Amino acid sequence: MEKQAIETLETMFCFQCEQTAGGQACHGARGVCGKTQETALLQDEMTGDLIRLAADIVQAGKLSDLTMSTQRVMLAAMFAAITNVDFDSDDVRRHVAAILQERQILDINGVSKFTMASLWQADEDVRSLKSLILFGLRGMAAYASHALVLGYKDQEVLDFFWTALAMIANERAASDELLQEVLETGRVNLRCMALLDQANTETYGNPEPTKVDLCIEPGPFIVVSGHDLYDLYQLLLQTKDKGVNIYTHGEMLPCHAYPKLKAFPQLKGNFGTAWQNQQKEFDQLPAPVLFTTNCIMPVRDSYRDRIFTTGVVAYPGMVHIDESKDFTPVIEKALALGGYQERQERTGINGGSTVMTGFAHQAVESLAEPLLSAIKEGKIKDIFLVGGCDGAKPGRNYYTELVGSTPENSLVLTLACGKYRFNDLSLGEVAGFPRLMDMGQCNDAYSAIHVAGTLAEALNCSVNELPLHIVLSWYEQKAVCVLLSLLSLGIKGIYLGPTLPAFISPAVLKVLVENFDVHPIGQAARDLDALLQA
Repeated sequence: MEKQAIETLETMFCFQCEQTAGGQACHGARGVCGKTQETALLQDEMTGDLIRLAADIVQAGKLSDLTMSTQRVMLAAMFAAITNVDFDSDDVRRHVAAILQERQILDINGVSKFTMASLWQADEDVRSLKSLILFGLRGMAAYASHALVLGYKDQEVLDFFWTALAMIANERAASDELLQEVLETGRVNLRCMALLDQANTETYGNPEPTKVDLCIEPGPFIVVSGHDLYDLYQLLLQTKDKGVNIYTHGEMLPCHAYPKLKAFPQLKGNFGTAWQNQQKEFDQLPAPVLFTTNCIMPVRDSYRDRIFTTGVVAYPGMVHIDESKDFTPVIEKALALGGYQERQERTGINGGSTVMTGFAHQAVESLAEPLLSAIKEGKIKDIFLVGGCDGAKPGRNYYTELVGSTPENSLVLTLACGKYRFNDLSLGEVAGFPRLMDMGQCNDAYSAIHVAGTLAEALNCSVNELPLHIVLSWYEQKAVCVLLSLLSLGIKGIYLGPTLPAFISPAVLKVLVENFDVHPIGQAARDLDALLQA
């Protein structure tokens, strides 16, 4: 970190996630997520270096000169800064070194004087708008990275990262200009999510509605957490005929719906619930866990020897599988541990032993004609989109109560790990459709947006005129950029919780409320009544 930043920012300042201390910001020796002050400051150094590089590239007119090497360095650094991805100071230092090396390769002179201290100590409205851009970009970097792993890229998306980062460095940018950049971040993120949808479906097939067992069979097994389909596919290839079963965890649950992945007989089911329960659920687990992306939590001694990381995930002392994706150490650990001796009967938080997934936009739109008929005939009166991140903060049972109370003549679409609050509920059917449809990961938010647009077009109305009610739970930066995408489309009336982001200032919140009718969640019963009357 350059001298000026060290003099003005010597302690952690972080307010990018929902669990931030006191609802304001994490300071001191350790953040609520478990990240140390050293690591947090290094990530600020990394981000500041990247923003300065972006500003200098844009000013020098060298955007068209960037190689894929530079793009990969940028995406990796942005992805690593997402909550619950990188807890390893040495790994962050490697990102810093890579950014500085790219500057040398590009022969870019240091002109920008931007520091992260100047951002965190800026006028609160400027800080709020620039934070929305920065955190949205971090979330979008995850989507772009997953697509790039599969060989898919979009030059407009890649260019936008650099110009938006340069905007953050611009001290003369006015609030109106920054607000437009916030919405542009949402628009470009929608394009990026569409790219990821194309990458996943063209590589692994269109998701199909699939019932997933929550119980664990006897014998050696590996639990795969995170979001990356490519890592799971490579592990499935390498465990073929090895006598090792594979179970998904957290956001990997929707992988069971992809034809090319579900074709592997050793892909058995889903272990555990949402990411924030891992410290309890991994305790005494007789199997290794492979983290492919976020969301890793501080690793406890009771299972420290069973955690493996790959990709951008980094945690001190864990075995890291490099880009060769040779998962031999994970497989050997599974065989050595042996798994359970008998079948383990497990349930979700509401007592269900199976869950459904695979209702991506292709599956839902294949049923468009009967679905539209059911809506027109009044058999389906309301559609609820209840999705987003789960988390440990009290108040998230709101989503269980809300979904469990929805009328019998309504559909509930869901996605991301927030669904673990209710995805094992038995809601039955309406007009021949399962009332609860899991559309996939947070990475699959495009599916929900695509379905909403398709229904609006078929019914000759705007999305805001649909009997569609959007209730979101947020935790980290991917949820931020999804929200920005919804706002960029002009979608109004969104309910957001469990708390509002600490980085949104009162003035910026007022703009969002006045222009987009954003609501903080309250009591589930009261909010449900308001939604049904809207």
